[in-house]
Amino acid sequence: QVQLVDSGGGSVQVGSSLRLACAASGRSLSDYAVGWFRQAPGKEREFVAGISWSGAGTRYSDVVKGRFTISKDGVKNTAYLQMERLRPDDTAKYYCAAMAQSSLWQYDRAHEYDYWGQGTQVTVSP
Repeated sequence: QVQLVDSGGGSVQVGSSLRLACAASGRSLSDYAVGWFRQAPGKEREFVAGISWSGAGTRYSDVVKGRFTISKDGVKNTAYLQMERLRPDDTAKYYCAAMAQSSLWQYDRAHEYDYWGQGTQVTVSP
């Protein structure tokens, strides 16, 4: 199995950038599709971005498309979420998750993911 550690969150102002990292250990992230989800206080966890097992496919929620970029680094065994032009409604705790090989890539379904990081807080001030 794989262990995931999220990092890179912080408190920033509107329009700033942050890069979140999801460091994996135990197994190679190339064996997993990776997703980023977020949860704001009082709200349900929502899908943010996903990258396929090979890394060739990426998907984004409509609210972050064009601002966020997901990637995987096989050498560092780490996935990233590059966030640009941050807005106050991006404030949430962000979680990475790993999905083992499957016949269907249901990238936006949290229950399809097998392993989760502990989360990292992102706060965007006006």
